[in-house]
Amino acid sequence: MLNLVSAGWESVPTQTVKHHRIIAAIDLGTNSLHMVVVKIDPTLPAFSIIAREKETVRLGDRDLDTGCLKPGIMEKAIAALKRFQEVAKTFNAETILAVATSAVREAPNGKDFLHRILVDLGLSVDLISGQEEARRIYLGVLSGMEFNNQPHMIIDIGGGSTEIILGDTEEPRTLTSTKIGAVRLTSELISTDPISNTEFQYLQAYARGMLERSVEEVRANLEFGKSPRLVGTSGTIETLTLINAREKLNFIPSTLNGHELSLKDLRDWVNRLRKMSNVERTAIPGMPDKRSEVILAGAVILQEAMMLLGAESVTICERSLREGVIVDWMLAHGLIEDRLRFQSSIRQRSVLKQANKYHINLEYSDRVAGFALSLFDQTQGILHNWGTEERQLLWAAAILHNCGHYVSHSSHHKHSYYLIRNGDLLGYTETEIEMIANLARYHRKSPPKKKHENYRNLLTKQQRQIVNQLSTILRLAVALDRRQIGAIERVQCEYHPHNQQFNLRIFPARSDDDCALEMWSLDYKKGVFEAEFGVKLVATLEPSAVAITS
Repeated sequence: MLNLVSAGWESVPTQTVKHHRIIAAIDLGTNSLHMVVVKIDPTLPAFSIIAREKETVRLGDRDLDTGCLKPGIMEKAIAALKRFQEVAKTFNAETILAVATSAVREAPNGKDFLHRILVDLGLSVDLISGQEEARRIYLGVLSGMEFNNQPHMIIDIGGGSTEIILGDTEEPRTLTSTKIGAVRLTSELISTDPISNTEFQYLQAYARGMLERSVEEVRANLEFGKSPRLVGTSGTIETLTLINAREKLNFIPSTLNGHELSLKDLRDWVNRLRKMSNVERTAIPGMPDKRSEVILAGAVILQEAMMLLGAESVTICERSLREGVIVDWMLAHGLIEDRLRFQSSIRQRSVLKQANKYHINLEYSDRVAGFALSLFDQTQGILHNWGTEERQLLWAAAILHNCGHYVSHSSHHKHSYYLIRNGDLLGYTETEIEMIANLARYHRKSPPKKKHENYRNLLTKQQRQIVNQLSTILRLAVALDRRQIGAIERVQCEYHPHNQQFNLRIFPARSDDDCALEMWSLDYKKGVFEAEFGVKLVATLEPSAVAITS
């Protein structure tokens, strides 16, 4: 059984702090940049939204030839983010959380753009995968709606992707992300105004075809014959509900939360919108600026999804990804312990799920992880100054370092990188997954080198330094269980700064075991560790506890 407590995954005690905390969350979407500023009440725990900001910048309007984000649009986005920072500052936000989704994820210069934001604004933006985006959308919806442990389907139509989720308050049963969105389909499939019959029919068929796989995944996890409530989030669904309510009820709802849009009304709107020019759509009461350009594609996506899911109506939830980012932060900081407690362990459960998928020997991997964390803890503040977050990345890499054997024994460290990098680990950002994959990649053979493409994917000096230093610790941990039999019980580190000597005292599990292979492996692998930390490593085998007490 894995020792998750020693791995740094013990349950976080409830915060004793009683004062309110102010947090801001930014979502760099394909169509718009959004920010919410929230006040967290740790005693409930819950949060209330005290400010919202939005800027339509169209990051998804990328260069058609290269797929890169356009310079002018990047400038506009950076200006918007700077304004968001100033707004958050006026509310005394203690931190600003930011995530980027499909447009930045898919652009060849997406990571360079995020690095520029970090340099120019000092704002760190986490790039997240489609599945991780779906998970955080789920958390956001849960913070605004009561599911009563009943299954609910959730659809979020963004500018570049559509997420369909099945959940019931605890762990999501299904998380899917499909590369269709209102901006993407408009730019790729619509060239006529009003849309021609040929383009419209292709738009419908394309949306349906792309959604079928996601819907199949959702339906596979439903009880036979049941069709749970469908919850909708995002600007497309909110706009359609708003213009429908204004026309039918002749008033503007103060909140759209809980409002329903029927499939019948949606079909009527699709038929009307397809016959209108963009100018005519702009004139519809309640149509937000620039939404008219992409509303038809978004409406078609929703219509096809509802038909495939067998949903006669969709219920609006105004909370989504950015609120989910807040909930995820609260979970990580021990502010939520009851209703969403199961979600707080998502990282380690996701790692263990991958380990099981690739038939990893968990007993062995857990020993390696134990040695790695022991070395990390004993050298913290002496050879390195990394903290809890880096420690958890090291744990994940130690558990998964051998997963490449699933592909081939030869060069398995390179296969480990690929499997981890493309494995959709939940609870981690793309940058964190990249670091875990690189740590596993360098547990053996060559140390990190600038010519390696995977190493160049680490954009900051700090990220490279984490991989440089922690991979040397993982190398030693792997050497300490060279025979994979648990021959070594524990290790004790001693550092002598006057001569830069690092003593590693090895305590065997059995008194009659000279641990020759482990000692040889340590000697073989210590060079990279010595070069990285500027020390001389001396390993000595100590009398075992068994021998002393007998």
